[in-house]
Amino acid sequence: MGRHSLPDAYAPEERGEASPRRRRRTIAIATLLVLAVATGAGVAVKGGLLSFSESCEDSAVRLSLAASPDIAPAVREIAERTRADEVKSDGHCLDVEVVARDSYKVAEALTSGEAPDFQVWLPDSDLWLDRAKGLGTGIPVSPSDSIASSPVTLAMVPSAAERLGWPEKTYSWAELVATTLGTEKVRLGAADPARSATGLLALTSIGGSSAQQGGDSDTRVAETAKVLAERMSDSDAQVLETLARSGSGAEEGNPKRNQAVLISEQAAFAHNAEAADSGRLNLFYPEDGTPLLDYPYTLVDGEKLTLTQSRAALRFMTLLNDKGARAVFARHGFRPADGSAEDTVVASAGAKSPQPYATSAAEAPSAKQLQEMLGMWTITVQSARLTTVVDASGSMSTPVPGRGQSRMDVTKESLIQALTQFTPDDEIGLWEFATTLDGSKDYRKLMPTRRLGDPAQGGSTHREKLSAAFAGLQPVPGGATGLYDTVLASYEEARSTYVKGKFNALVILTDGSNQDEDGISRSALTTRLKELADPERPVPIIAIAVGPDADREEVAEIARVTGGDGYEVSDPAEIQAVIFQAIMTAGQNGRAAQE
Repeated sequence: MGRHSLPDAYAPEERGEASPRRRRRTIAIATLLVLAVATGAGVAVKGGLLSFSESCEDSAVRLSLAASPDIAPAVREIAERTRADEVKSDGHCLDVEVVARDSYKVAEALTSGEAPDFQVWLPDSDLWLDRAKGLGTGIPVSPSDSIASSPVTLAMVPSAAERLGWPEKTYSWAELVATTLGTEKVRLGAADPARSATGLLALTSIGGSSAQQGGDSDTRVAETAKVLAERMSDSDAQVLETLARSGSGAEEGNPKRNQAVLISEQAAFAHNAEAADSGRLNLFYPEDGTPLLDYPYTLVDGEKLTLTQSRAALRFMTLLNDKGARAVFARHGFRPADGSAEDTVVASAGAKSPQPYATSAAEAPSAKQLQEMLGMWTITVQSARLTTVVDASGSMSTPVPGRGQSRMDVTKESLIQALTQFTPDDEIGLWEFATTLDGSKDYRKLMPTRRLGDPAQGGSTHREKLSAAFAGLQPVPGGATGLYDTVLASYEEARSTYVKGKFNALVILTDGSNQDEDGISRSALTTRLKELADPERPVPIIAIAVGPDADREEVAEIARVTGGDGYEVSDPAEIQAVIFQAIMTAGQNGRAAQE
């Protein structure tokens, strides 16, 4: 390469129109560097920092770069070539140390405020930037452009791919996964979406594709997630280790071995480079688009970098985008940042026409979509333990405008429908409340919180008994809303019967405000809930205000003390969707708190 010095401006080769998000990144890092240059350029000139007379060893500017393990070898190769060629920035030789670190671990550390021992971060996906910035209290990050990419795919050993019609047969994400899971001899593995961008992007794509099919997509995705959770690996590298190692009957028949895995194209490329013919992978590219791992080049705690470090970091970014670097990335199985397919890369990874490997990448999911999917995954993996507490006061007999049904009738239908979204391992119970419903008590326990699949009297299951109990709920004529005493009693029991390893929560549905003047006060209730709440044994309250007479702020204030929140629905028919969304949000918040 010869010797180089920092150019006044860097213009990458044309790659098509950059996305708004990438343009914002470029502006952000450029602004940071311009400010650094404006304050430090005079000092640099006076101090002779542009001199080339010093030896590289004495004048080198040293940077540490934490890279996702899959791309770290390629970046390290470029860094070593940069060092050998004595590439310079402002007269200083570049000395970049590349360390491989899992992106989720870096995001966790930055979010916690842990001081980093690196100046540049190269995660495998944008989603880790959102995770690192999620609470707004950690170490600041300044992302710039992507330096490479790799699409997320579904890879199969040849025998399994042939059974599914590869390469001629094409599928949507939803169809491909459903077909794979519906084939008895094809076992599908994936990495934990909480730790793997590949796993989370694939699961989100499956969810989006299922929604396009219509019907009860949430249930289909939850069922898919449940199956994936049973064969989940902690990391992308471990997913590959679960594959059948040969085409022998013993290997493919081994119940511990998978024939299909959700991985990136680059991971398949690296696997195929080492595998024998029978162990190579064939790739399916869903016709509704594949999301990309996009490897954003990111400055960490940029305001604390010196001028020399900032400019050296920019210099190295330009080197990662030049023609020579792109050739290195291609040799390691990566695509250019724009996602365009290179025949030598995709063929080695296991792609073959007419699989749509060269079509445009799917639109990247939003941070909100990713968070919702991660919440759903959390609940699916842990299973749920919910106690449902339903308002049975007289106002629940109020007609719902335009429906010809009472609030209670529509609430019951929503609860019965929501019940279908839970698995036999989930535990659900039922209380009702009004005032003086059971002697002096405002509440009555109708069904214990038990596994839905547990047998019940009469040869039925707890699910069937619970569904009948939902259907039997009736408003109490003249009954008022004994909310506060009920919340305290049900929360105390939920806390005392906490089950480790499950998502424990209390779901309160009410259409009014507390009307029991003889019970506990609101301030006393919140004080007691604060005393009971335990971060090590979390039981968030999910409070749903039904109809125009309910006080959402009241129930939200109570719920937030426990780590939950309050929600409002104008039509009880919305309860089903709100419960599931609230569970996902509370589950995600609880996981973040534990981590």
